[in-house]
Amino acid sequence: MTDERPSGNRRVDLDDHGENPPREECGVFGVWAPGEDVAKLTYYGLYALQHRGQEAAGIAVGDGDQIVVFKDLGLVSQVFDEQSLEALKGDLAIGHTRYSTAGGACWENAQPMFRMAPDDTDVALGHNGNIVNYLQLLDEAAGKKLVNPDTAPSDSDVMTALLAHRIGSGRSMLDSARELLPRIEGAFCLVFTDGNTLYAARDRNGVRPLSLGRLDNGWVVASETAALDIVGASFVRDIEPGELVTIDASGVRSERFAPVNHKGCVFEYVYLARPDSTIRGRNVNATRVEIGRLLAADHPADGADIVMPVPESGTPAAVGYAEASGIPFAQGLMKNAYVGRTFIQPSQTIRQLGIRLKLNPLREVIAGRSLVVVDDSIVRGNTQRALLRMLREAGAREVHVRIASPPVKWPCFYGIDFASPGELLANCVEGDNEEQMIDAVRTAIGADSLGYVSVERMVEASRQDYTQLCCACFDGDYPLGMPEGNPNADLVRRLQNPAGEPALN
Repeated sequence: MTDERPSGNRRVDLDDHGENPPREECGVFGVWAPGEDVAKLTYYGLYALQHRGQEAAGIAVGDGDQIVVFKDLGLVSQVFDEQSLEALKGDLAIGHTRYSTAGGACWENAQPMFRMAPDDTDVALGHNGNIVNYLQLLDEAAGKKLVNPDTAPSDSDVMTALLAHRIGSGRSMLDSARELLPRIEGAFCLVFTDGNTLYAARDRNGVRPLSLGRLDNGWVVASETAALDIVGASFVRDIEPGELVTIDASGVRSERFAPVNHKGCVFEYVYLARPDSTIRGRNVNATRVEIGRLLAADHPADGADIVMPVPESGTPAAVGYAEASGIPFAQGLMKNAYVGRTFIQPSQTIRQLGIRLKLNPLREVIAGRSLVVVDDSIVRGNTQRALLRMLREAGAREVHVRIASPPVKWPCFYGIDFASPGELLANCVEGDNEEQMIDAVRTAIGADSLGYVSVERMVEASRQDYTQLCCACFDGDYPLGMPEGNPNADLVRRLQNPAGEPALN
């Protein structure tokens, strides 16, 4: 059963000059806790995962007889209120925050997805990641008349349809999951339920994080450990790559549907995850502070007066840079936390204000000083270009930019929304080698100097084995392969195998 409300509201990014930052696609949360208010626990868990998806949110609750789904476009606080949460009663729940991956930014693609199996079993599913063999699974689902391919269903909807289709005639949801999961290629963390049992699964490469936590009266699974903290759950362990977890009155049971081949996303450490989360035993904030220390060692800024972050994602690395360099740390930019996503369509005049809507310089901190400005990444470069112009207008004498990730050159096909290869600034400037490319980027954004952390140093800060990480957006090595029929993937193939044609940097 669904209680789903289409909405006419559409969200609009207010990033300066139309630039979108790198965006994690989704966050998932699940709780099995009879006797607890599972809808409100899920609501607060999704609050902790809001950064992983700000386009839509939803909660599905099962009471043993049926599943009720409530979802809509918007932030968690905009989608749910006391009345809607009070209507969601049951023993277990799954929740989801979303950005679009496969499938557009519309209400129909908000999650959790809901399907009814041939034996009338309710099925709800939430998905974080991106499927590489989506077209293959879509063809299968369309061939069984489970989806209409002309409507461009999301990969999450296709998986839900295939999962539900196999239930019945003596086959349980667990049987269906055992059959489907090994055939899904790409990055996925799933929470799903039949209203009685909570299931969680993680792809064989463990690209996206997923953790298991313990409540006094139940269990929680979440994309990040920070969400466990928010709902008062104690961290038990990471759900392993290739693992399927079943949670019900009998407790937690685990089985493996694929062998482990760790390829965790390094960008989770650099940018995507909350600083207070921990991934594979390594605290995210500690990783970012260490990156700042390594940046200071590799790219000093002799004579600079202060180190200042671009808030908030640049702050931990700026702290590390200041500690290692001995240059004082200062907050030189004030961020308006309430600007960034809105239901109000901005006018052209407002768009031209760009970054000024989000950040305002503290002139008394900046004027006459040489600044080290620490940011998390450079994508198209529009943000940095506008920011540096604003800092110079505020009286900065010099601006030395330090970036807490390597140059972003390649798109992600595993659950992050990057620009296409031809839009990434590192690919759009002239240069016969890495040094020339970086100098051209420096000129393009208007910095006095520019330094990126290297891939090797970034991996060192994560305390993970390089061979167990995916660094595709930085090094172009796609360990899970690339999807067919994807324009960006086709472009990457041409660039990496140019057949005599000039490639990007």
